[in-house]
Order: sequence, then structure tokens, then C-alpha cells
Amino acid sequence: MITRDDVRAAATRIAPYIRHTPLLAADGLQFKCEFLQSTGVFKTRGAFNRQLAAQERGELDPQTGIVTASGGNAGLANAHAAAVLGVRASVFVPLNAPAVKVARLKAYGAEVVQVGTEYAEAYAAAAEHAASTGALFCHAYDQPEIVAGAGTLAEEILQDAPDVDTIVVAVGGGGLFAGIAASAHHRAKVVAVEPENCPTLHSALAAGGPVDIAVSGVAADSLGARRTGDIAWELAQQTSPISVLVSDEAIVEARSRLWRDYRIPAEHGAAAAYAAIASGAYTPAEGEKVAVIICGANTDPQTLA
Repeated sequence: MITRDDVRAAATRIAPYIRHTPLLAADGLQFKCEFLQSTGVFKTRGAFNRQLAAQERGELDPQTGIVTASGGNAGLANAHAAAVLGVRASVFVPLNAPAVKVARLKAYGAEVVQVGTEYAEAYAAAAEHAASTGALFCHAYDQPEIVAGAGTLAEEILQDAPDVDTIVVAVGGGGLFAGIAASAHHRAKVVAVEPENCPTLHSALAAGGPVDIAVSGVAADSLGARRTGDIAWELAQQTSPISVLVSDEAIVEARSRLWRDYRIPAEHGAAAAYAAIASGAYTPAEGEKVAVIICGANTDPQTLA
């Protein structure tokens, strides 16, 4: 079980390497502007925590390096952390990963290998690479150090706005949700938002345990895990999040509104959390103080309108 103590330890470890991103008060909400994080995504927190902790234990050889599988964002975060720490990075991504993310991975100096059409296929290839080379495997969302690093985001929210009642977070494999739940448990409730076409946690809650699902839709590149992570499931059982689904149409509209009204350049997965509020999938009570995490901005700016 990941606890708040794990999250606070991660916060101390990664503090020299990450940005404390701001809260933006707007229209009765607090937007956590994590899209301003290094590499444009929250996953930088977990990547540094995983690699730094492995260094502390003597488990990370710079020449053998790290390997990860990703729809794009976990790869960017781990490639950036590896570059800062002087470590080799290999990143396995699906063939349909956004070109903007692939180009940035290469700019960070990572070896990029494109395999299959879904995250699960890239994951299998990355795991085989780790087994054959001894590279440190950095999971996109289901390792304790990855989850604890992600949870530092909630520590910042509740440090900057202790009166926040509710944190709204997009869910893919569940690493960010799990970290938020571990940090915020007993301090704020968590609303877990998923696309209707990628309902991993929602399906697990309905089935009484993690299940494999088909994934598709506009946010599949970042939220398209087939199965919720074991850590996310464990935290969901302990913390009982509010689970809501949003349509692709709601995500597209929320992304457009974030850019039009606030000049926030969110990718589709990052707009899902706001889509829950904007579409009415989650309606705050009167006086409820809500923080909405905008967790990533790795998108083609030409598609913003």
C-alpha cells in the first residue's frame, strides 16, 4: 500500500528536479496547472522518483539505463529524467503514438522503438528488453515509486489551498489517481474521471476487480490502458473515489474551452478532468471547493481552437 508517508518522501527526493506548479483560480474552480511541469506532464514526478530511488539503492547503471513503455507521456518524463541524471533511456511506444511526442522523445536523446497499436503491445516489448538487458524498468503507472511521485501533486494542491474539498483527476492506468488518493485520503475526496471509451477503473469497480477492456477514442494515447493498475485498484478499495465517465464529445469540447477561455493548451487526456465539470458528469455542491488537475500539454498546438 502506498501511503502519504511515501508521497512525502518522494516530494523531498524530487524537489530539486521538478516544478511546483501553480493553482489558477477561475470561475469558481482551482486549476492545477501541471501542464507547466517539465516535459509538460505530471509523469515527470514519478519518473524522477523511480530513477533517483533506484540510484540510491545502486540499482541503476548509467550504461544499461532505463526502459519504459508509453503512449508518449511516460516516455517523455523518463527520457527527460534519464537525460538529467546522465542515464541511457529506451522508450517503447505504439506505432500510432502522436508524432509530436515521438519527436520530443528523440530530442531528449532516447532510443525510440515503435511497436504495435496499443500500449499493451509496447509494454510487452519493453518488459522483454528489460529482462534481456538488465535495464531498470520504469512502469508508466503501476510501480510504488511512480505512484508516490505522482502523489506529490496533491501535496502541492493542499499546501497551496488547504480548504480544497475535492480533487478531480483524469484516470488512465491509474497511477496519478492512486498517488492523489494516497496523499489526499482523509483530507479531500477524489473524483476519478475516465473517457467512456477507456473505462478501466470504472469497469474494475463494477466488476469487483481489475478487468481487461477494449480502448479507443480521442484520449486513448494517454488514457488508453487496457487494465487498471494493481496499486490504483488497492487505493480505490481503500478510498472509495467517485467514478464518472465522460464522452469523447465532452472531452473535445472541454479541451476547446480550456484553450478558448483560459489559454490552457491541454491534450485530450488532460482535458478529461475538466470535461467532468463542464459536461455535468460531476456537479459540485454549493460552496464545494474543487481543484481540477490539468495534467498534460503534449499536444499539437495547431489542433487547438
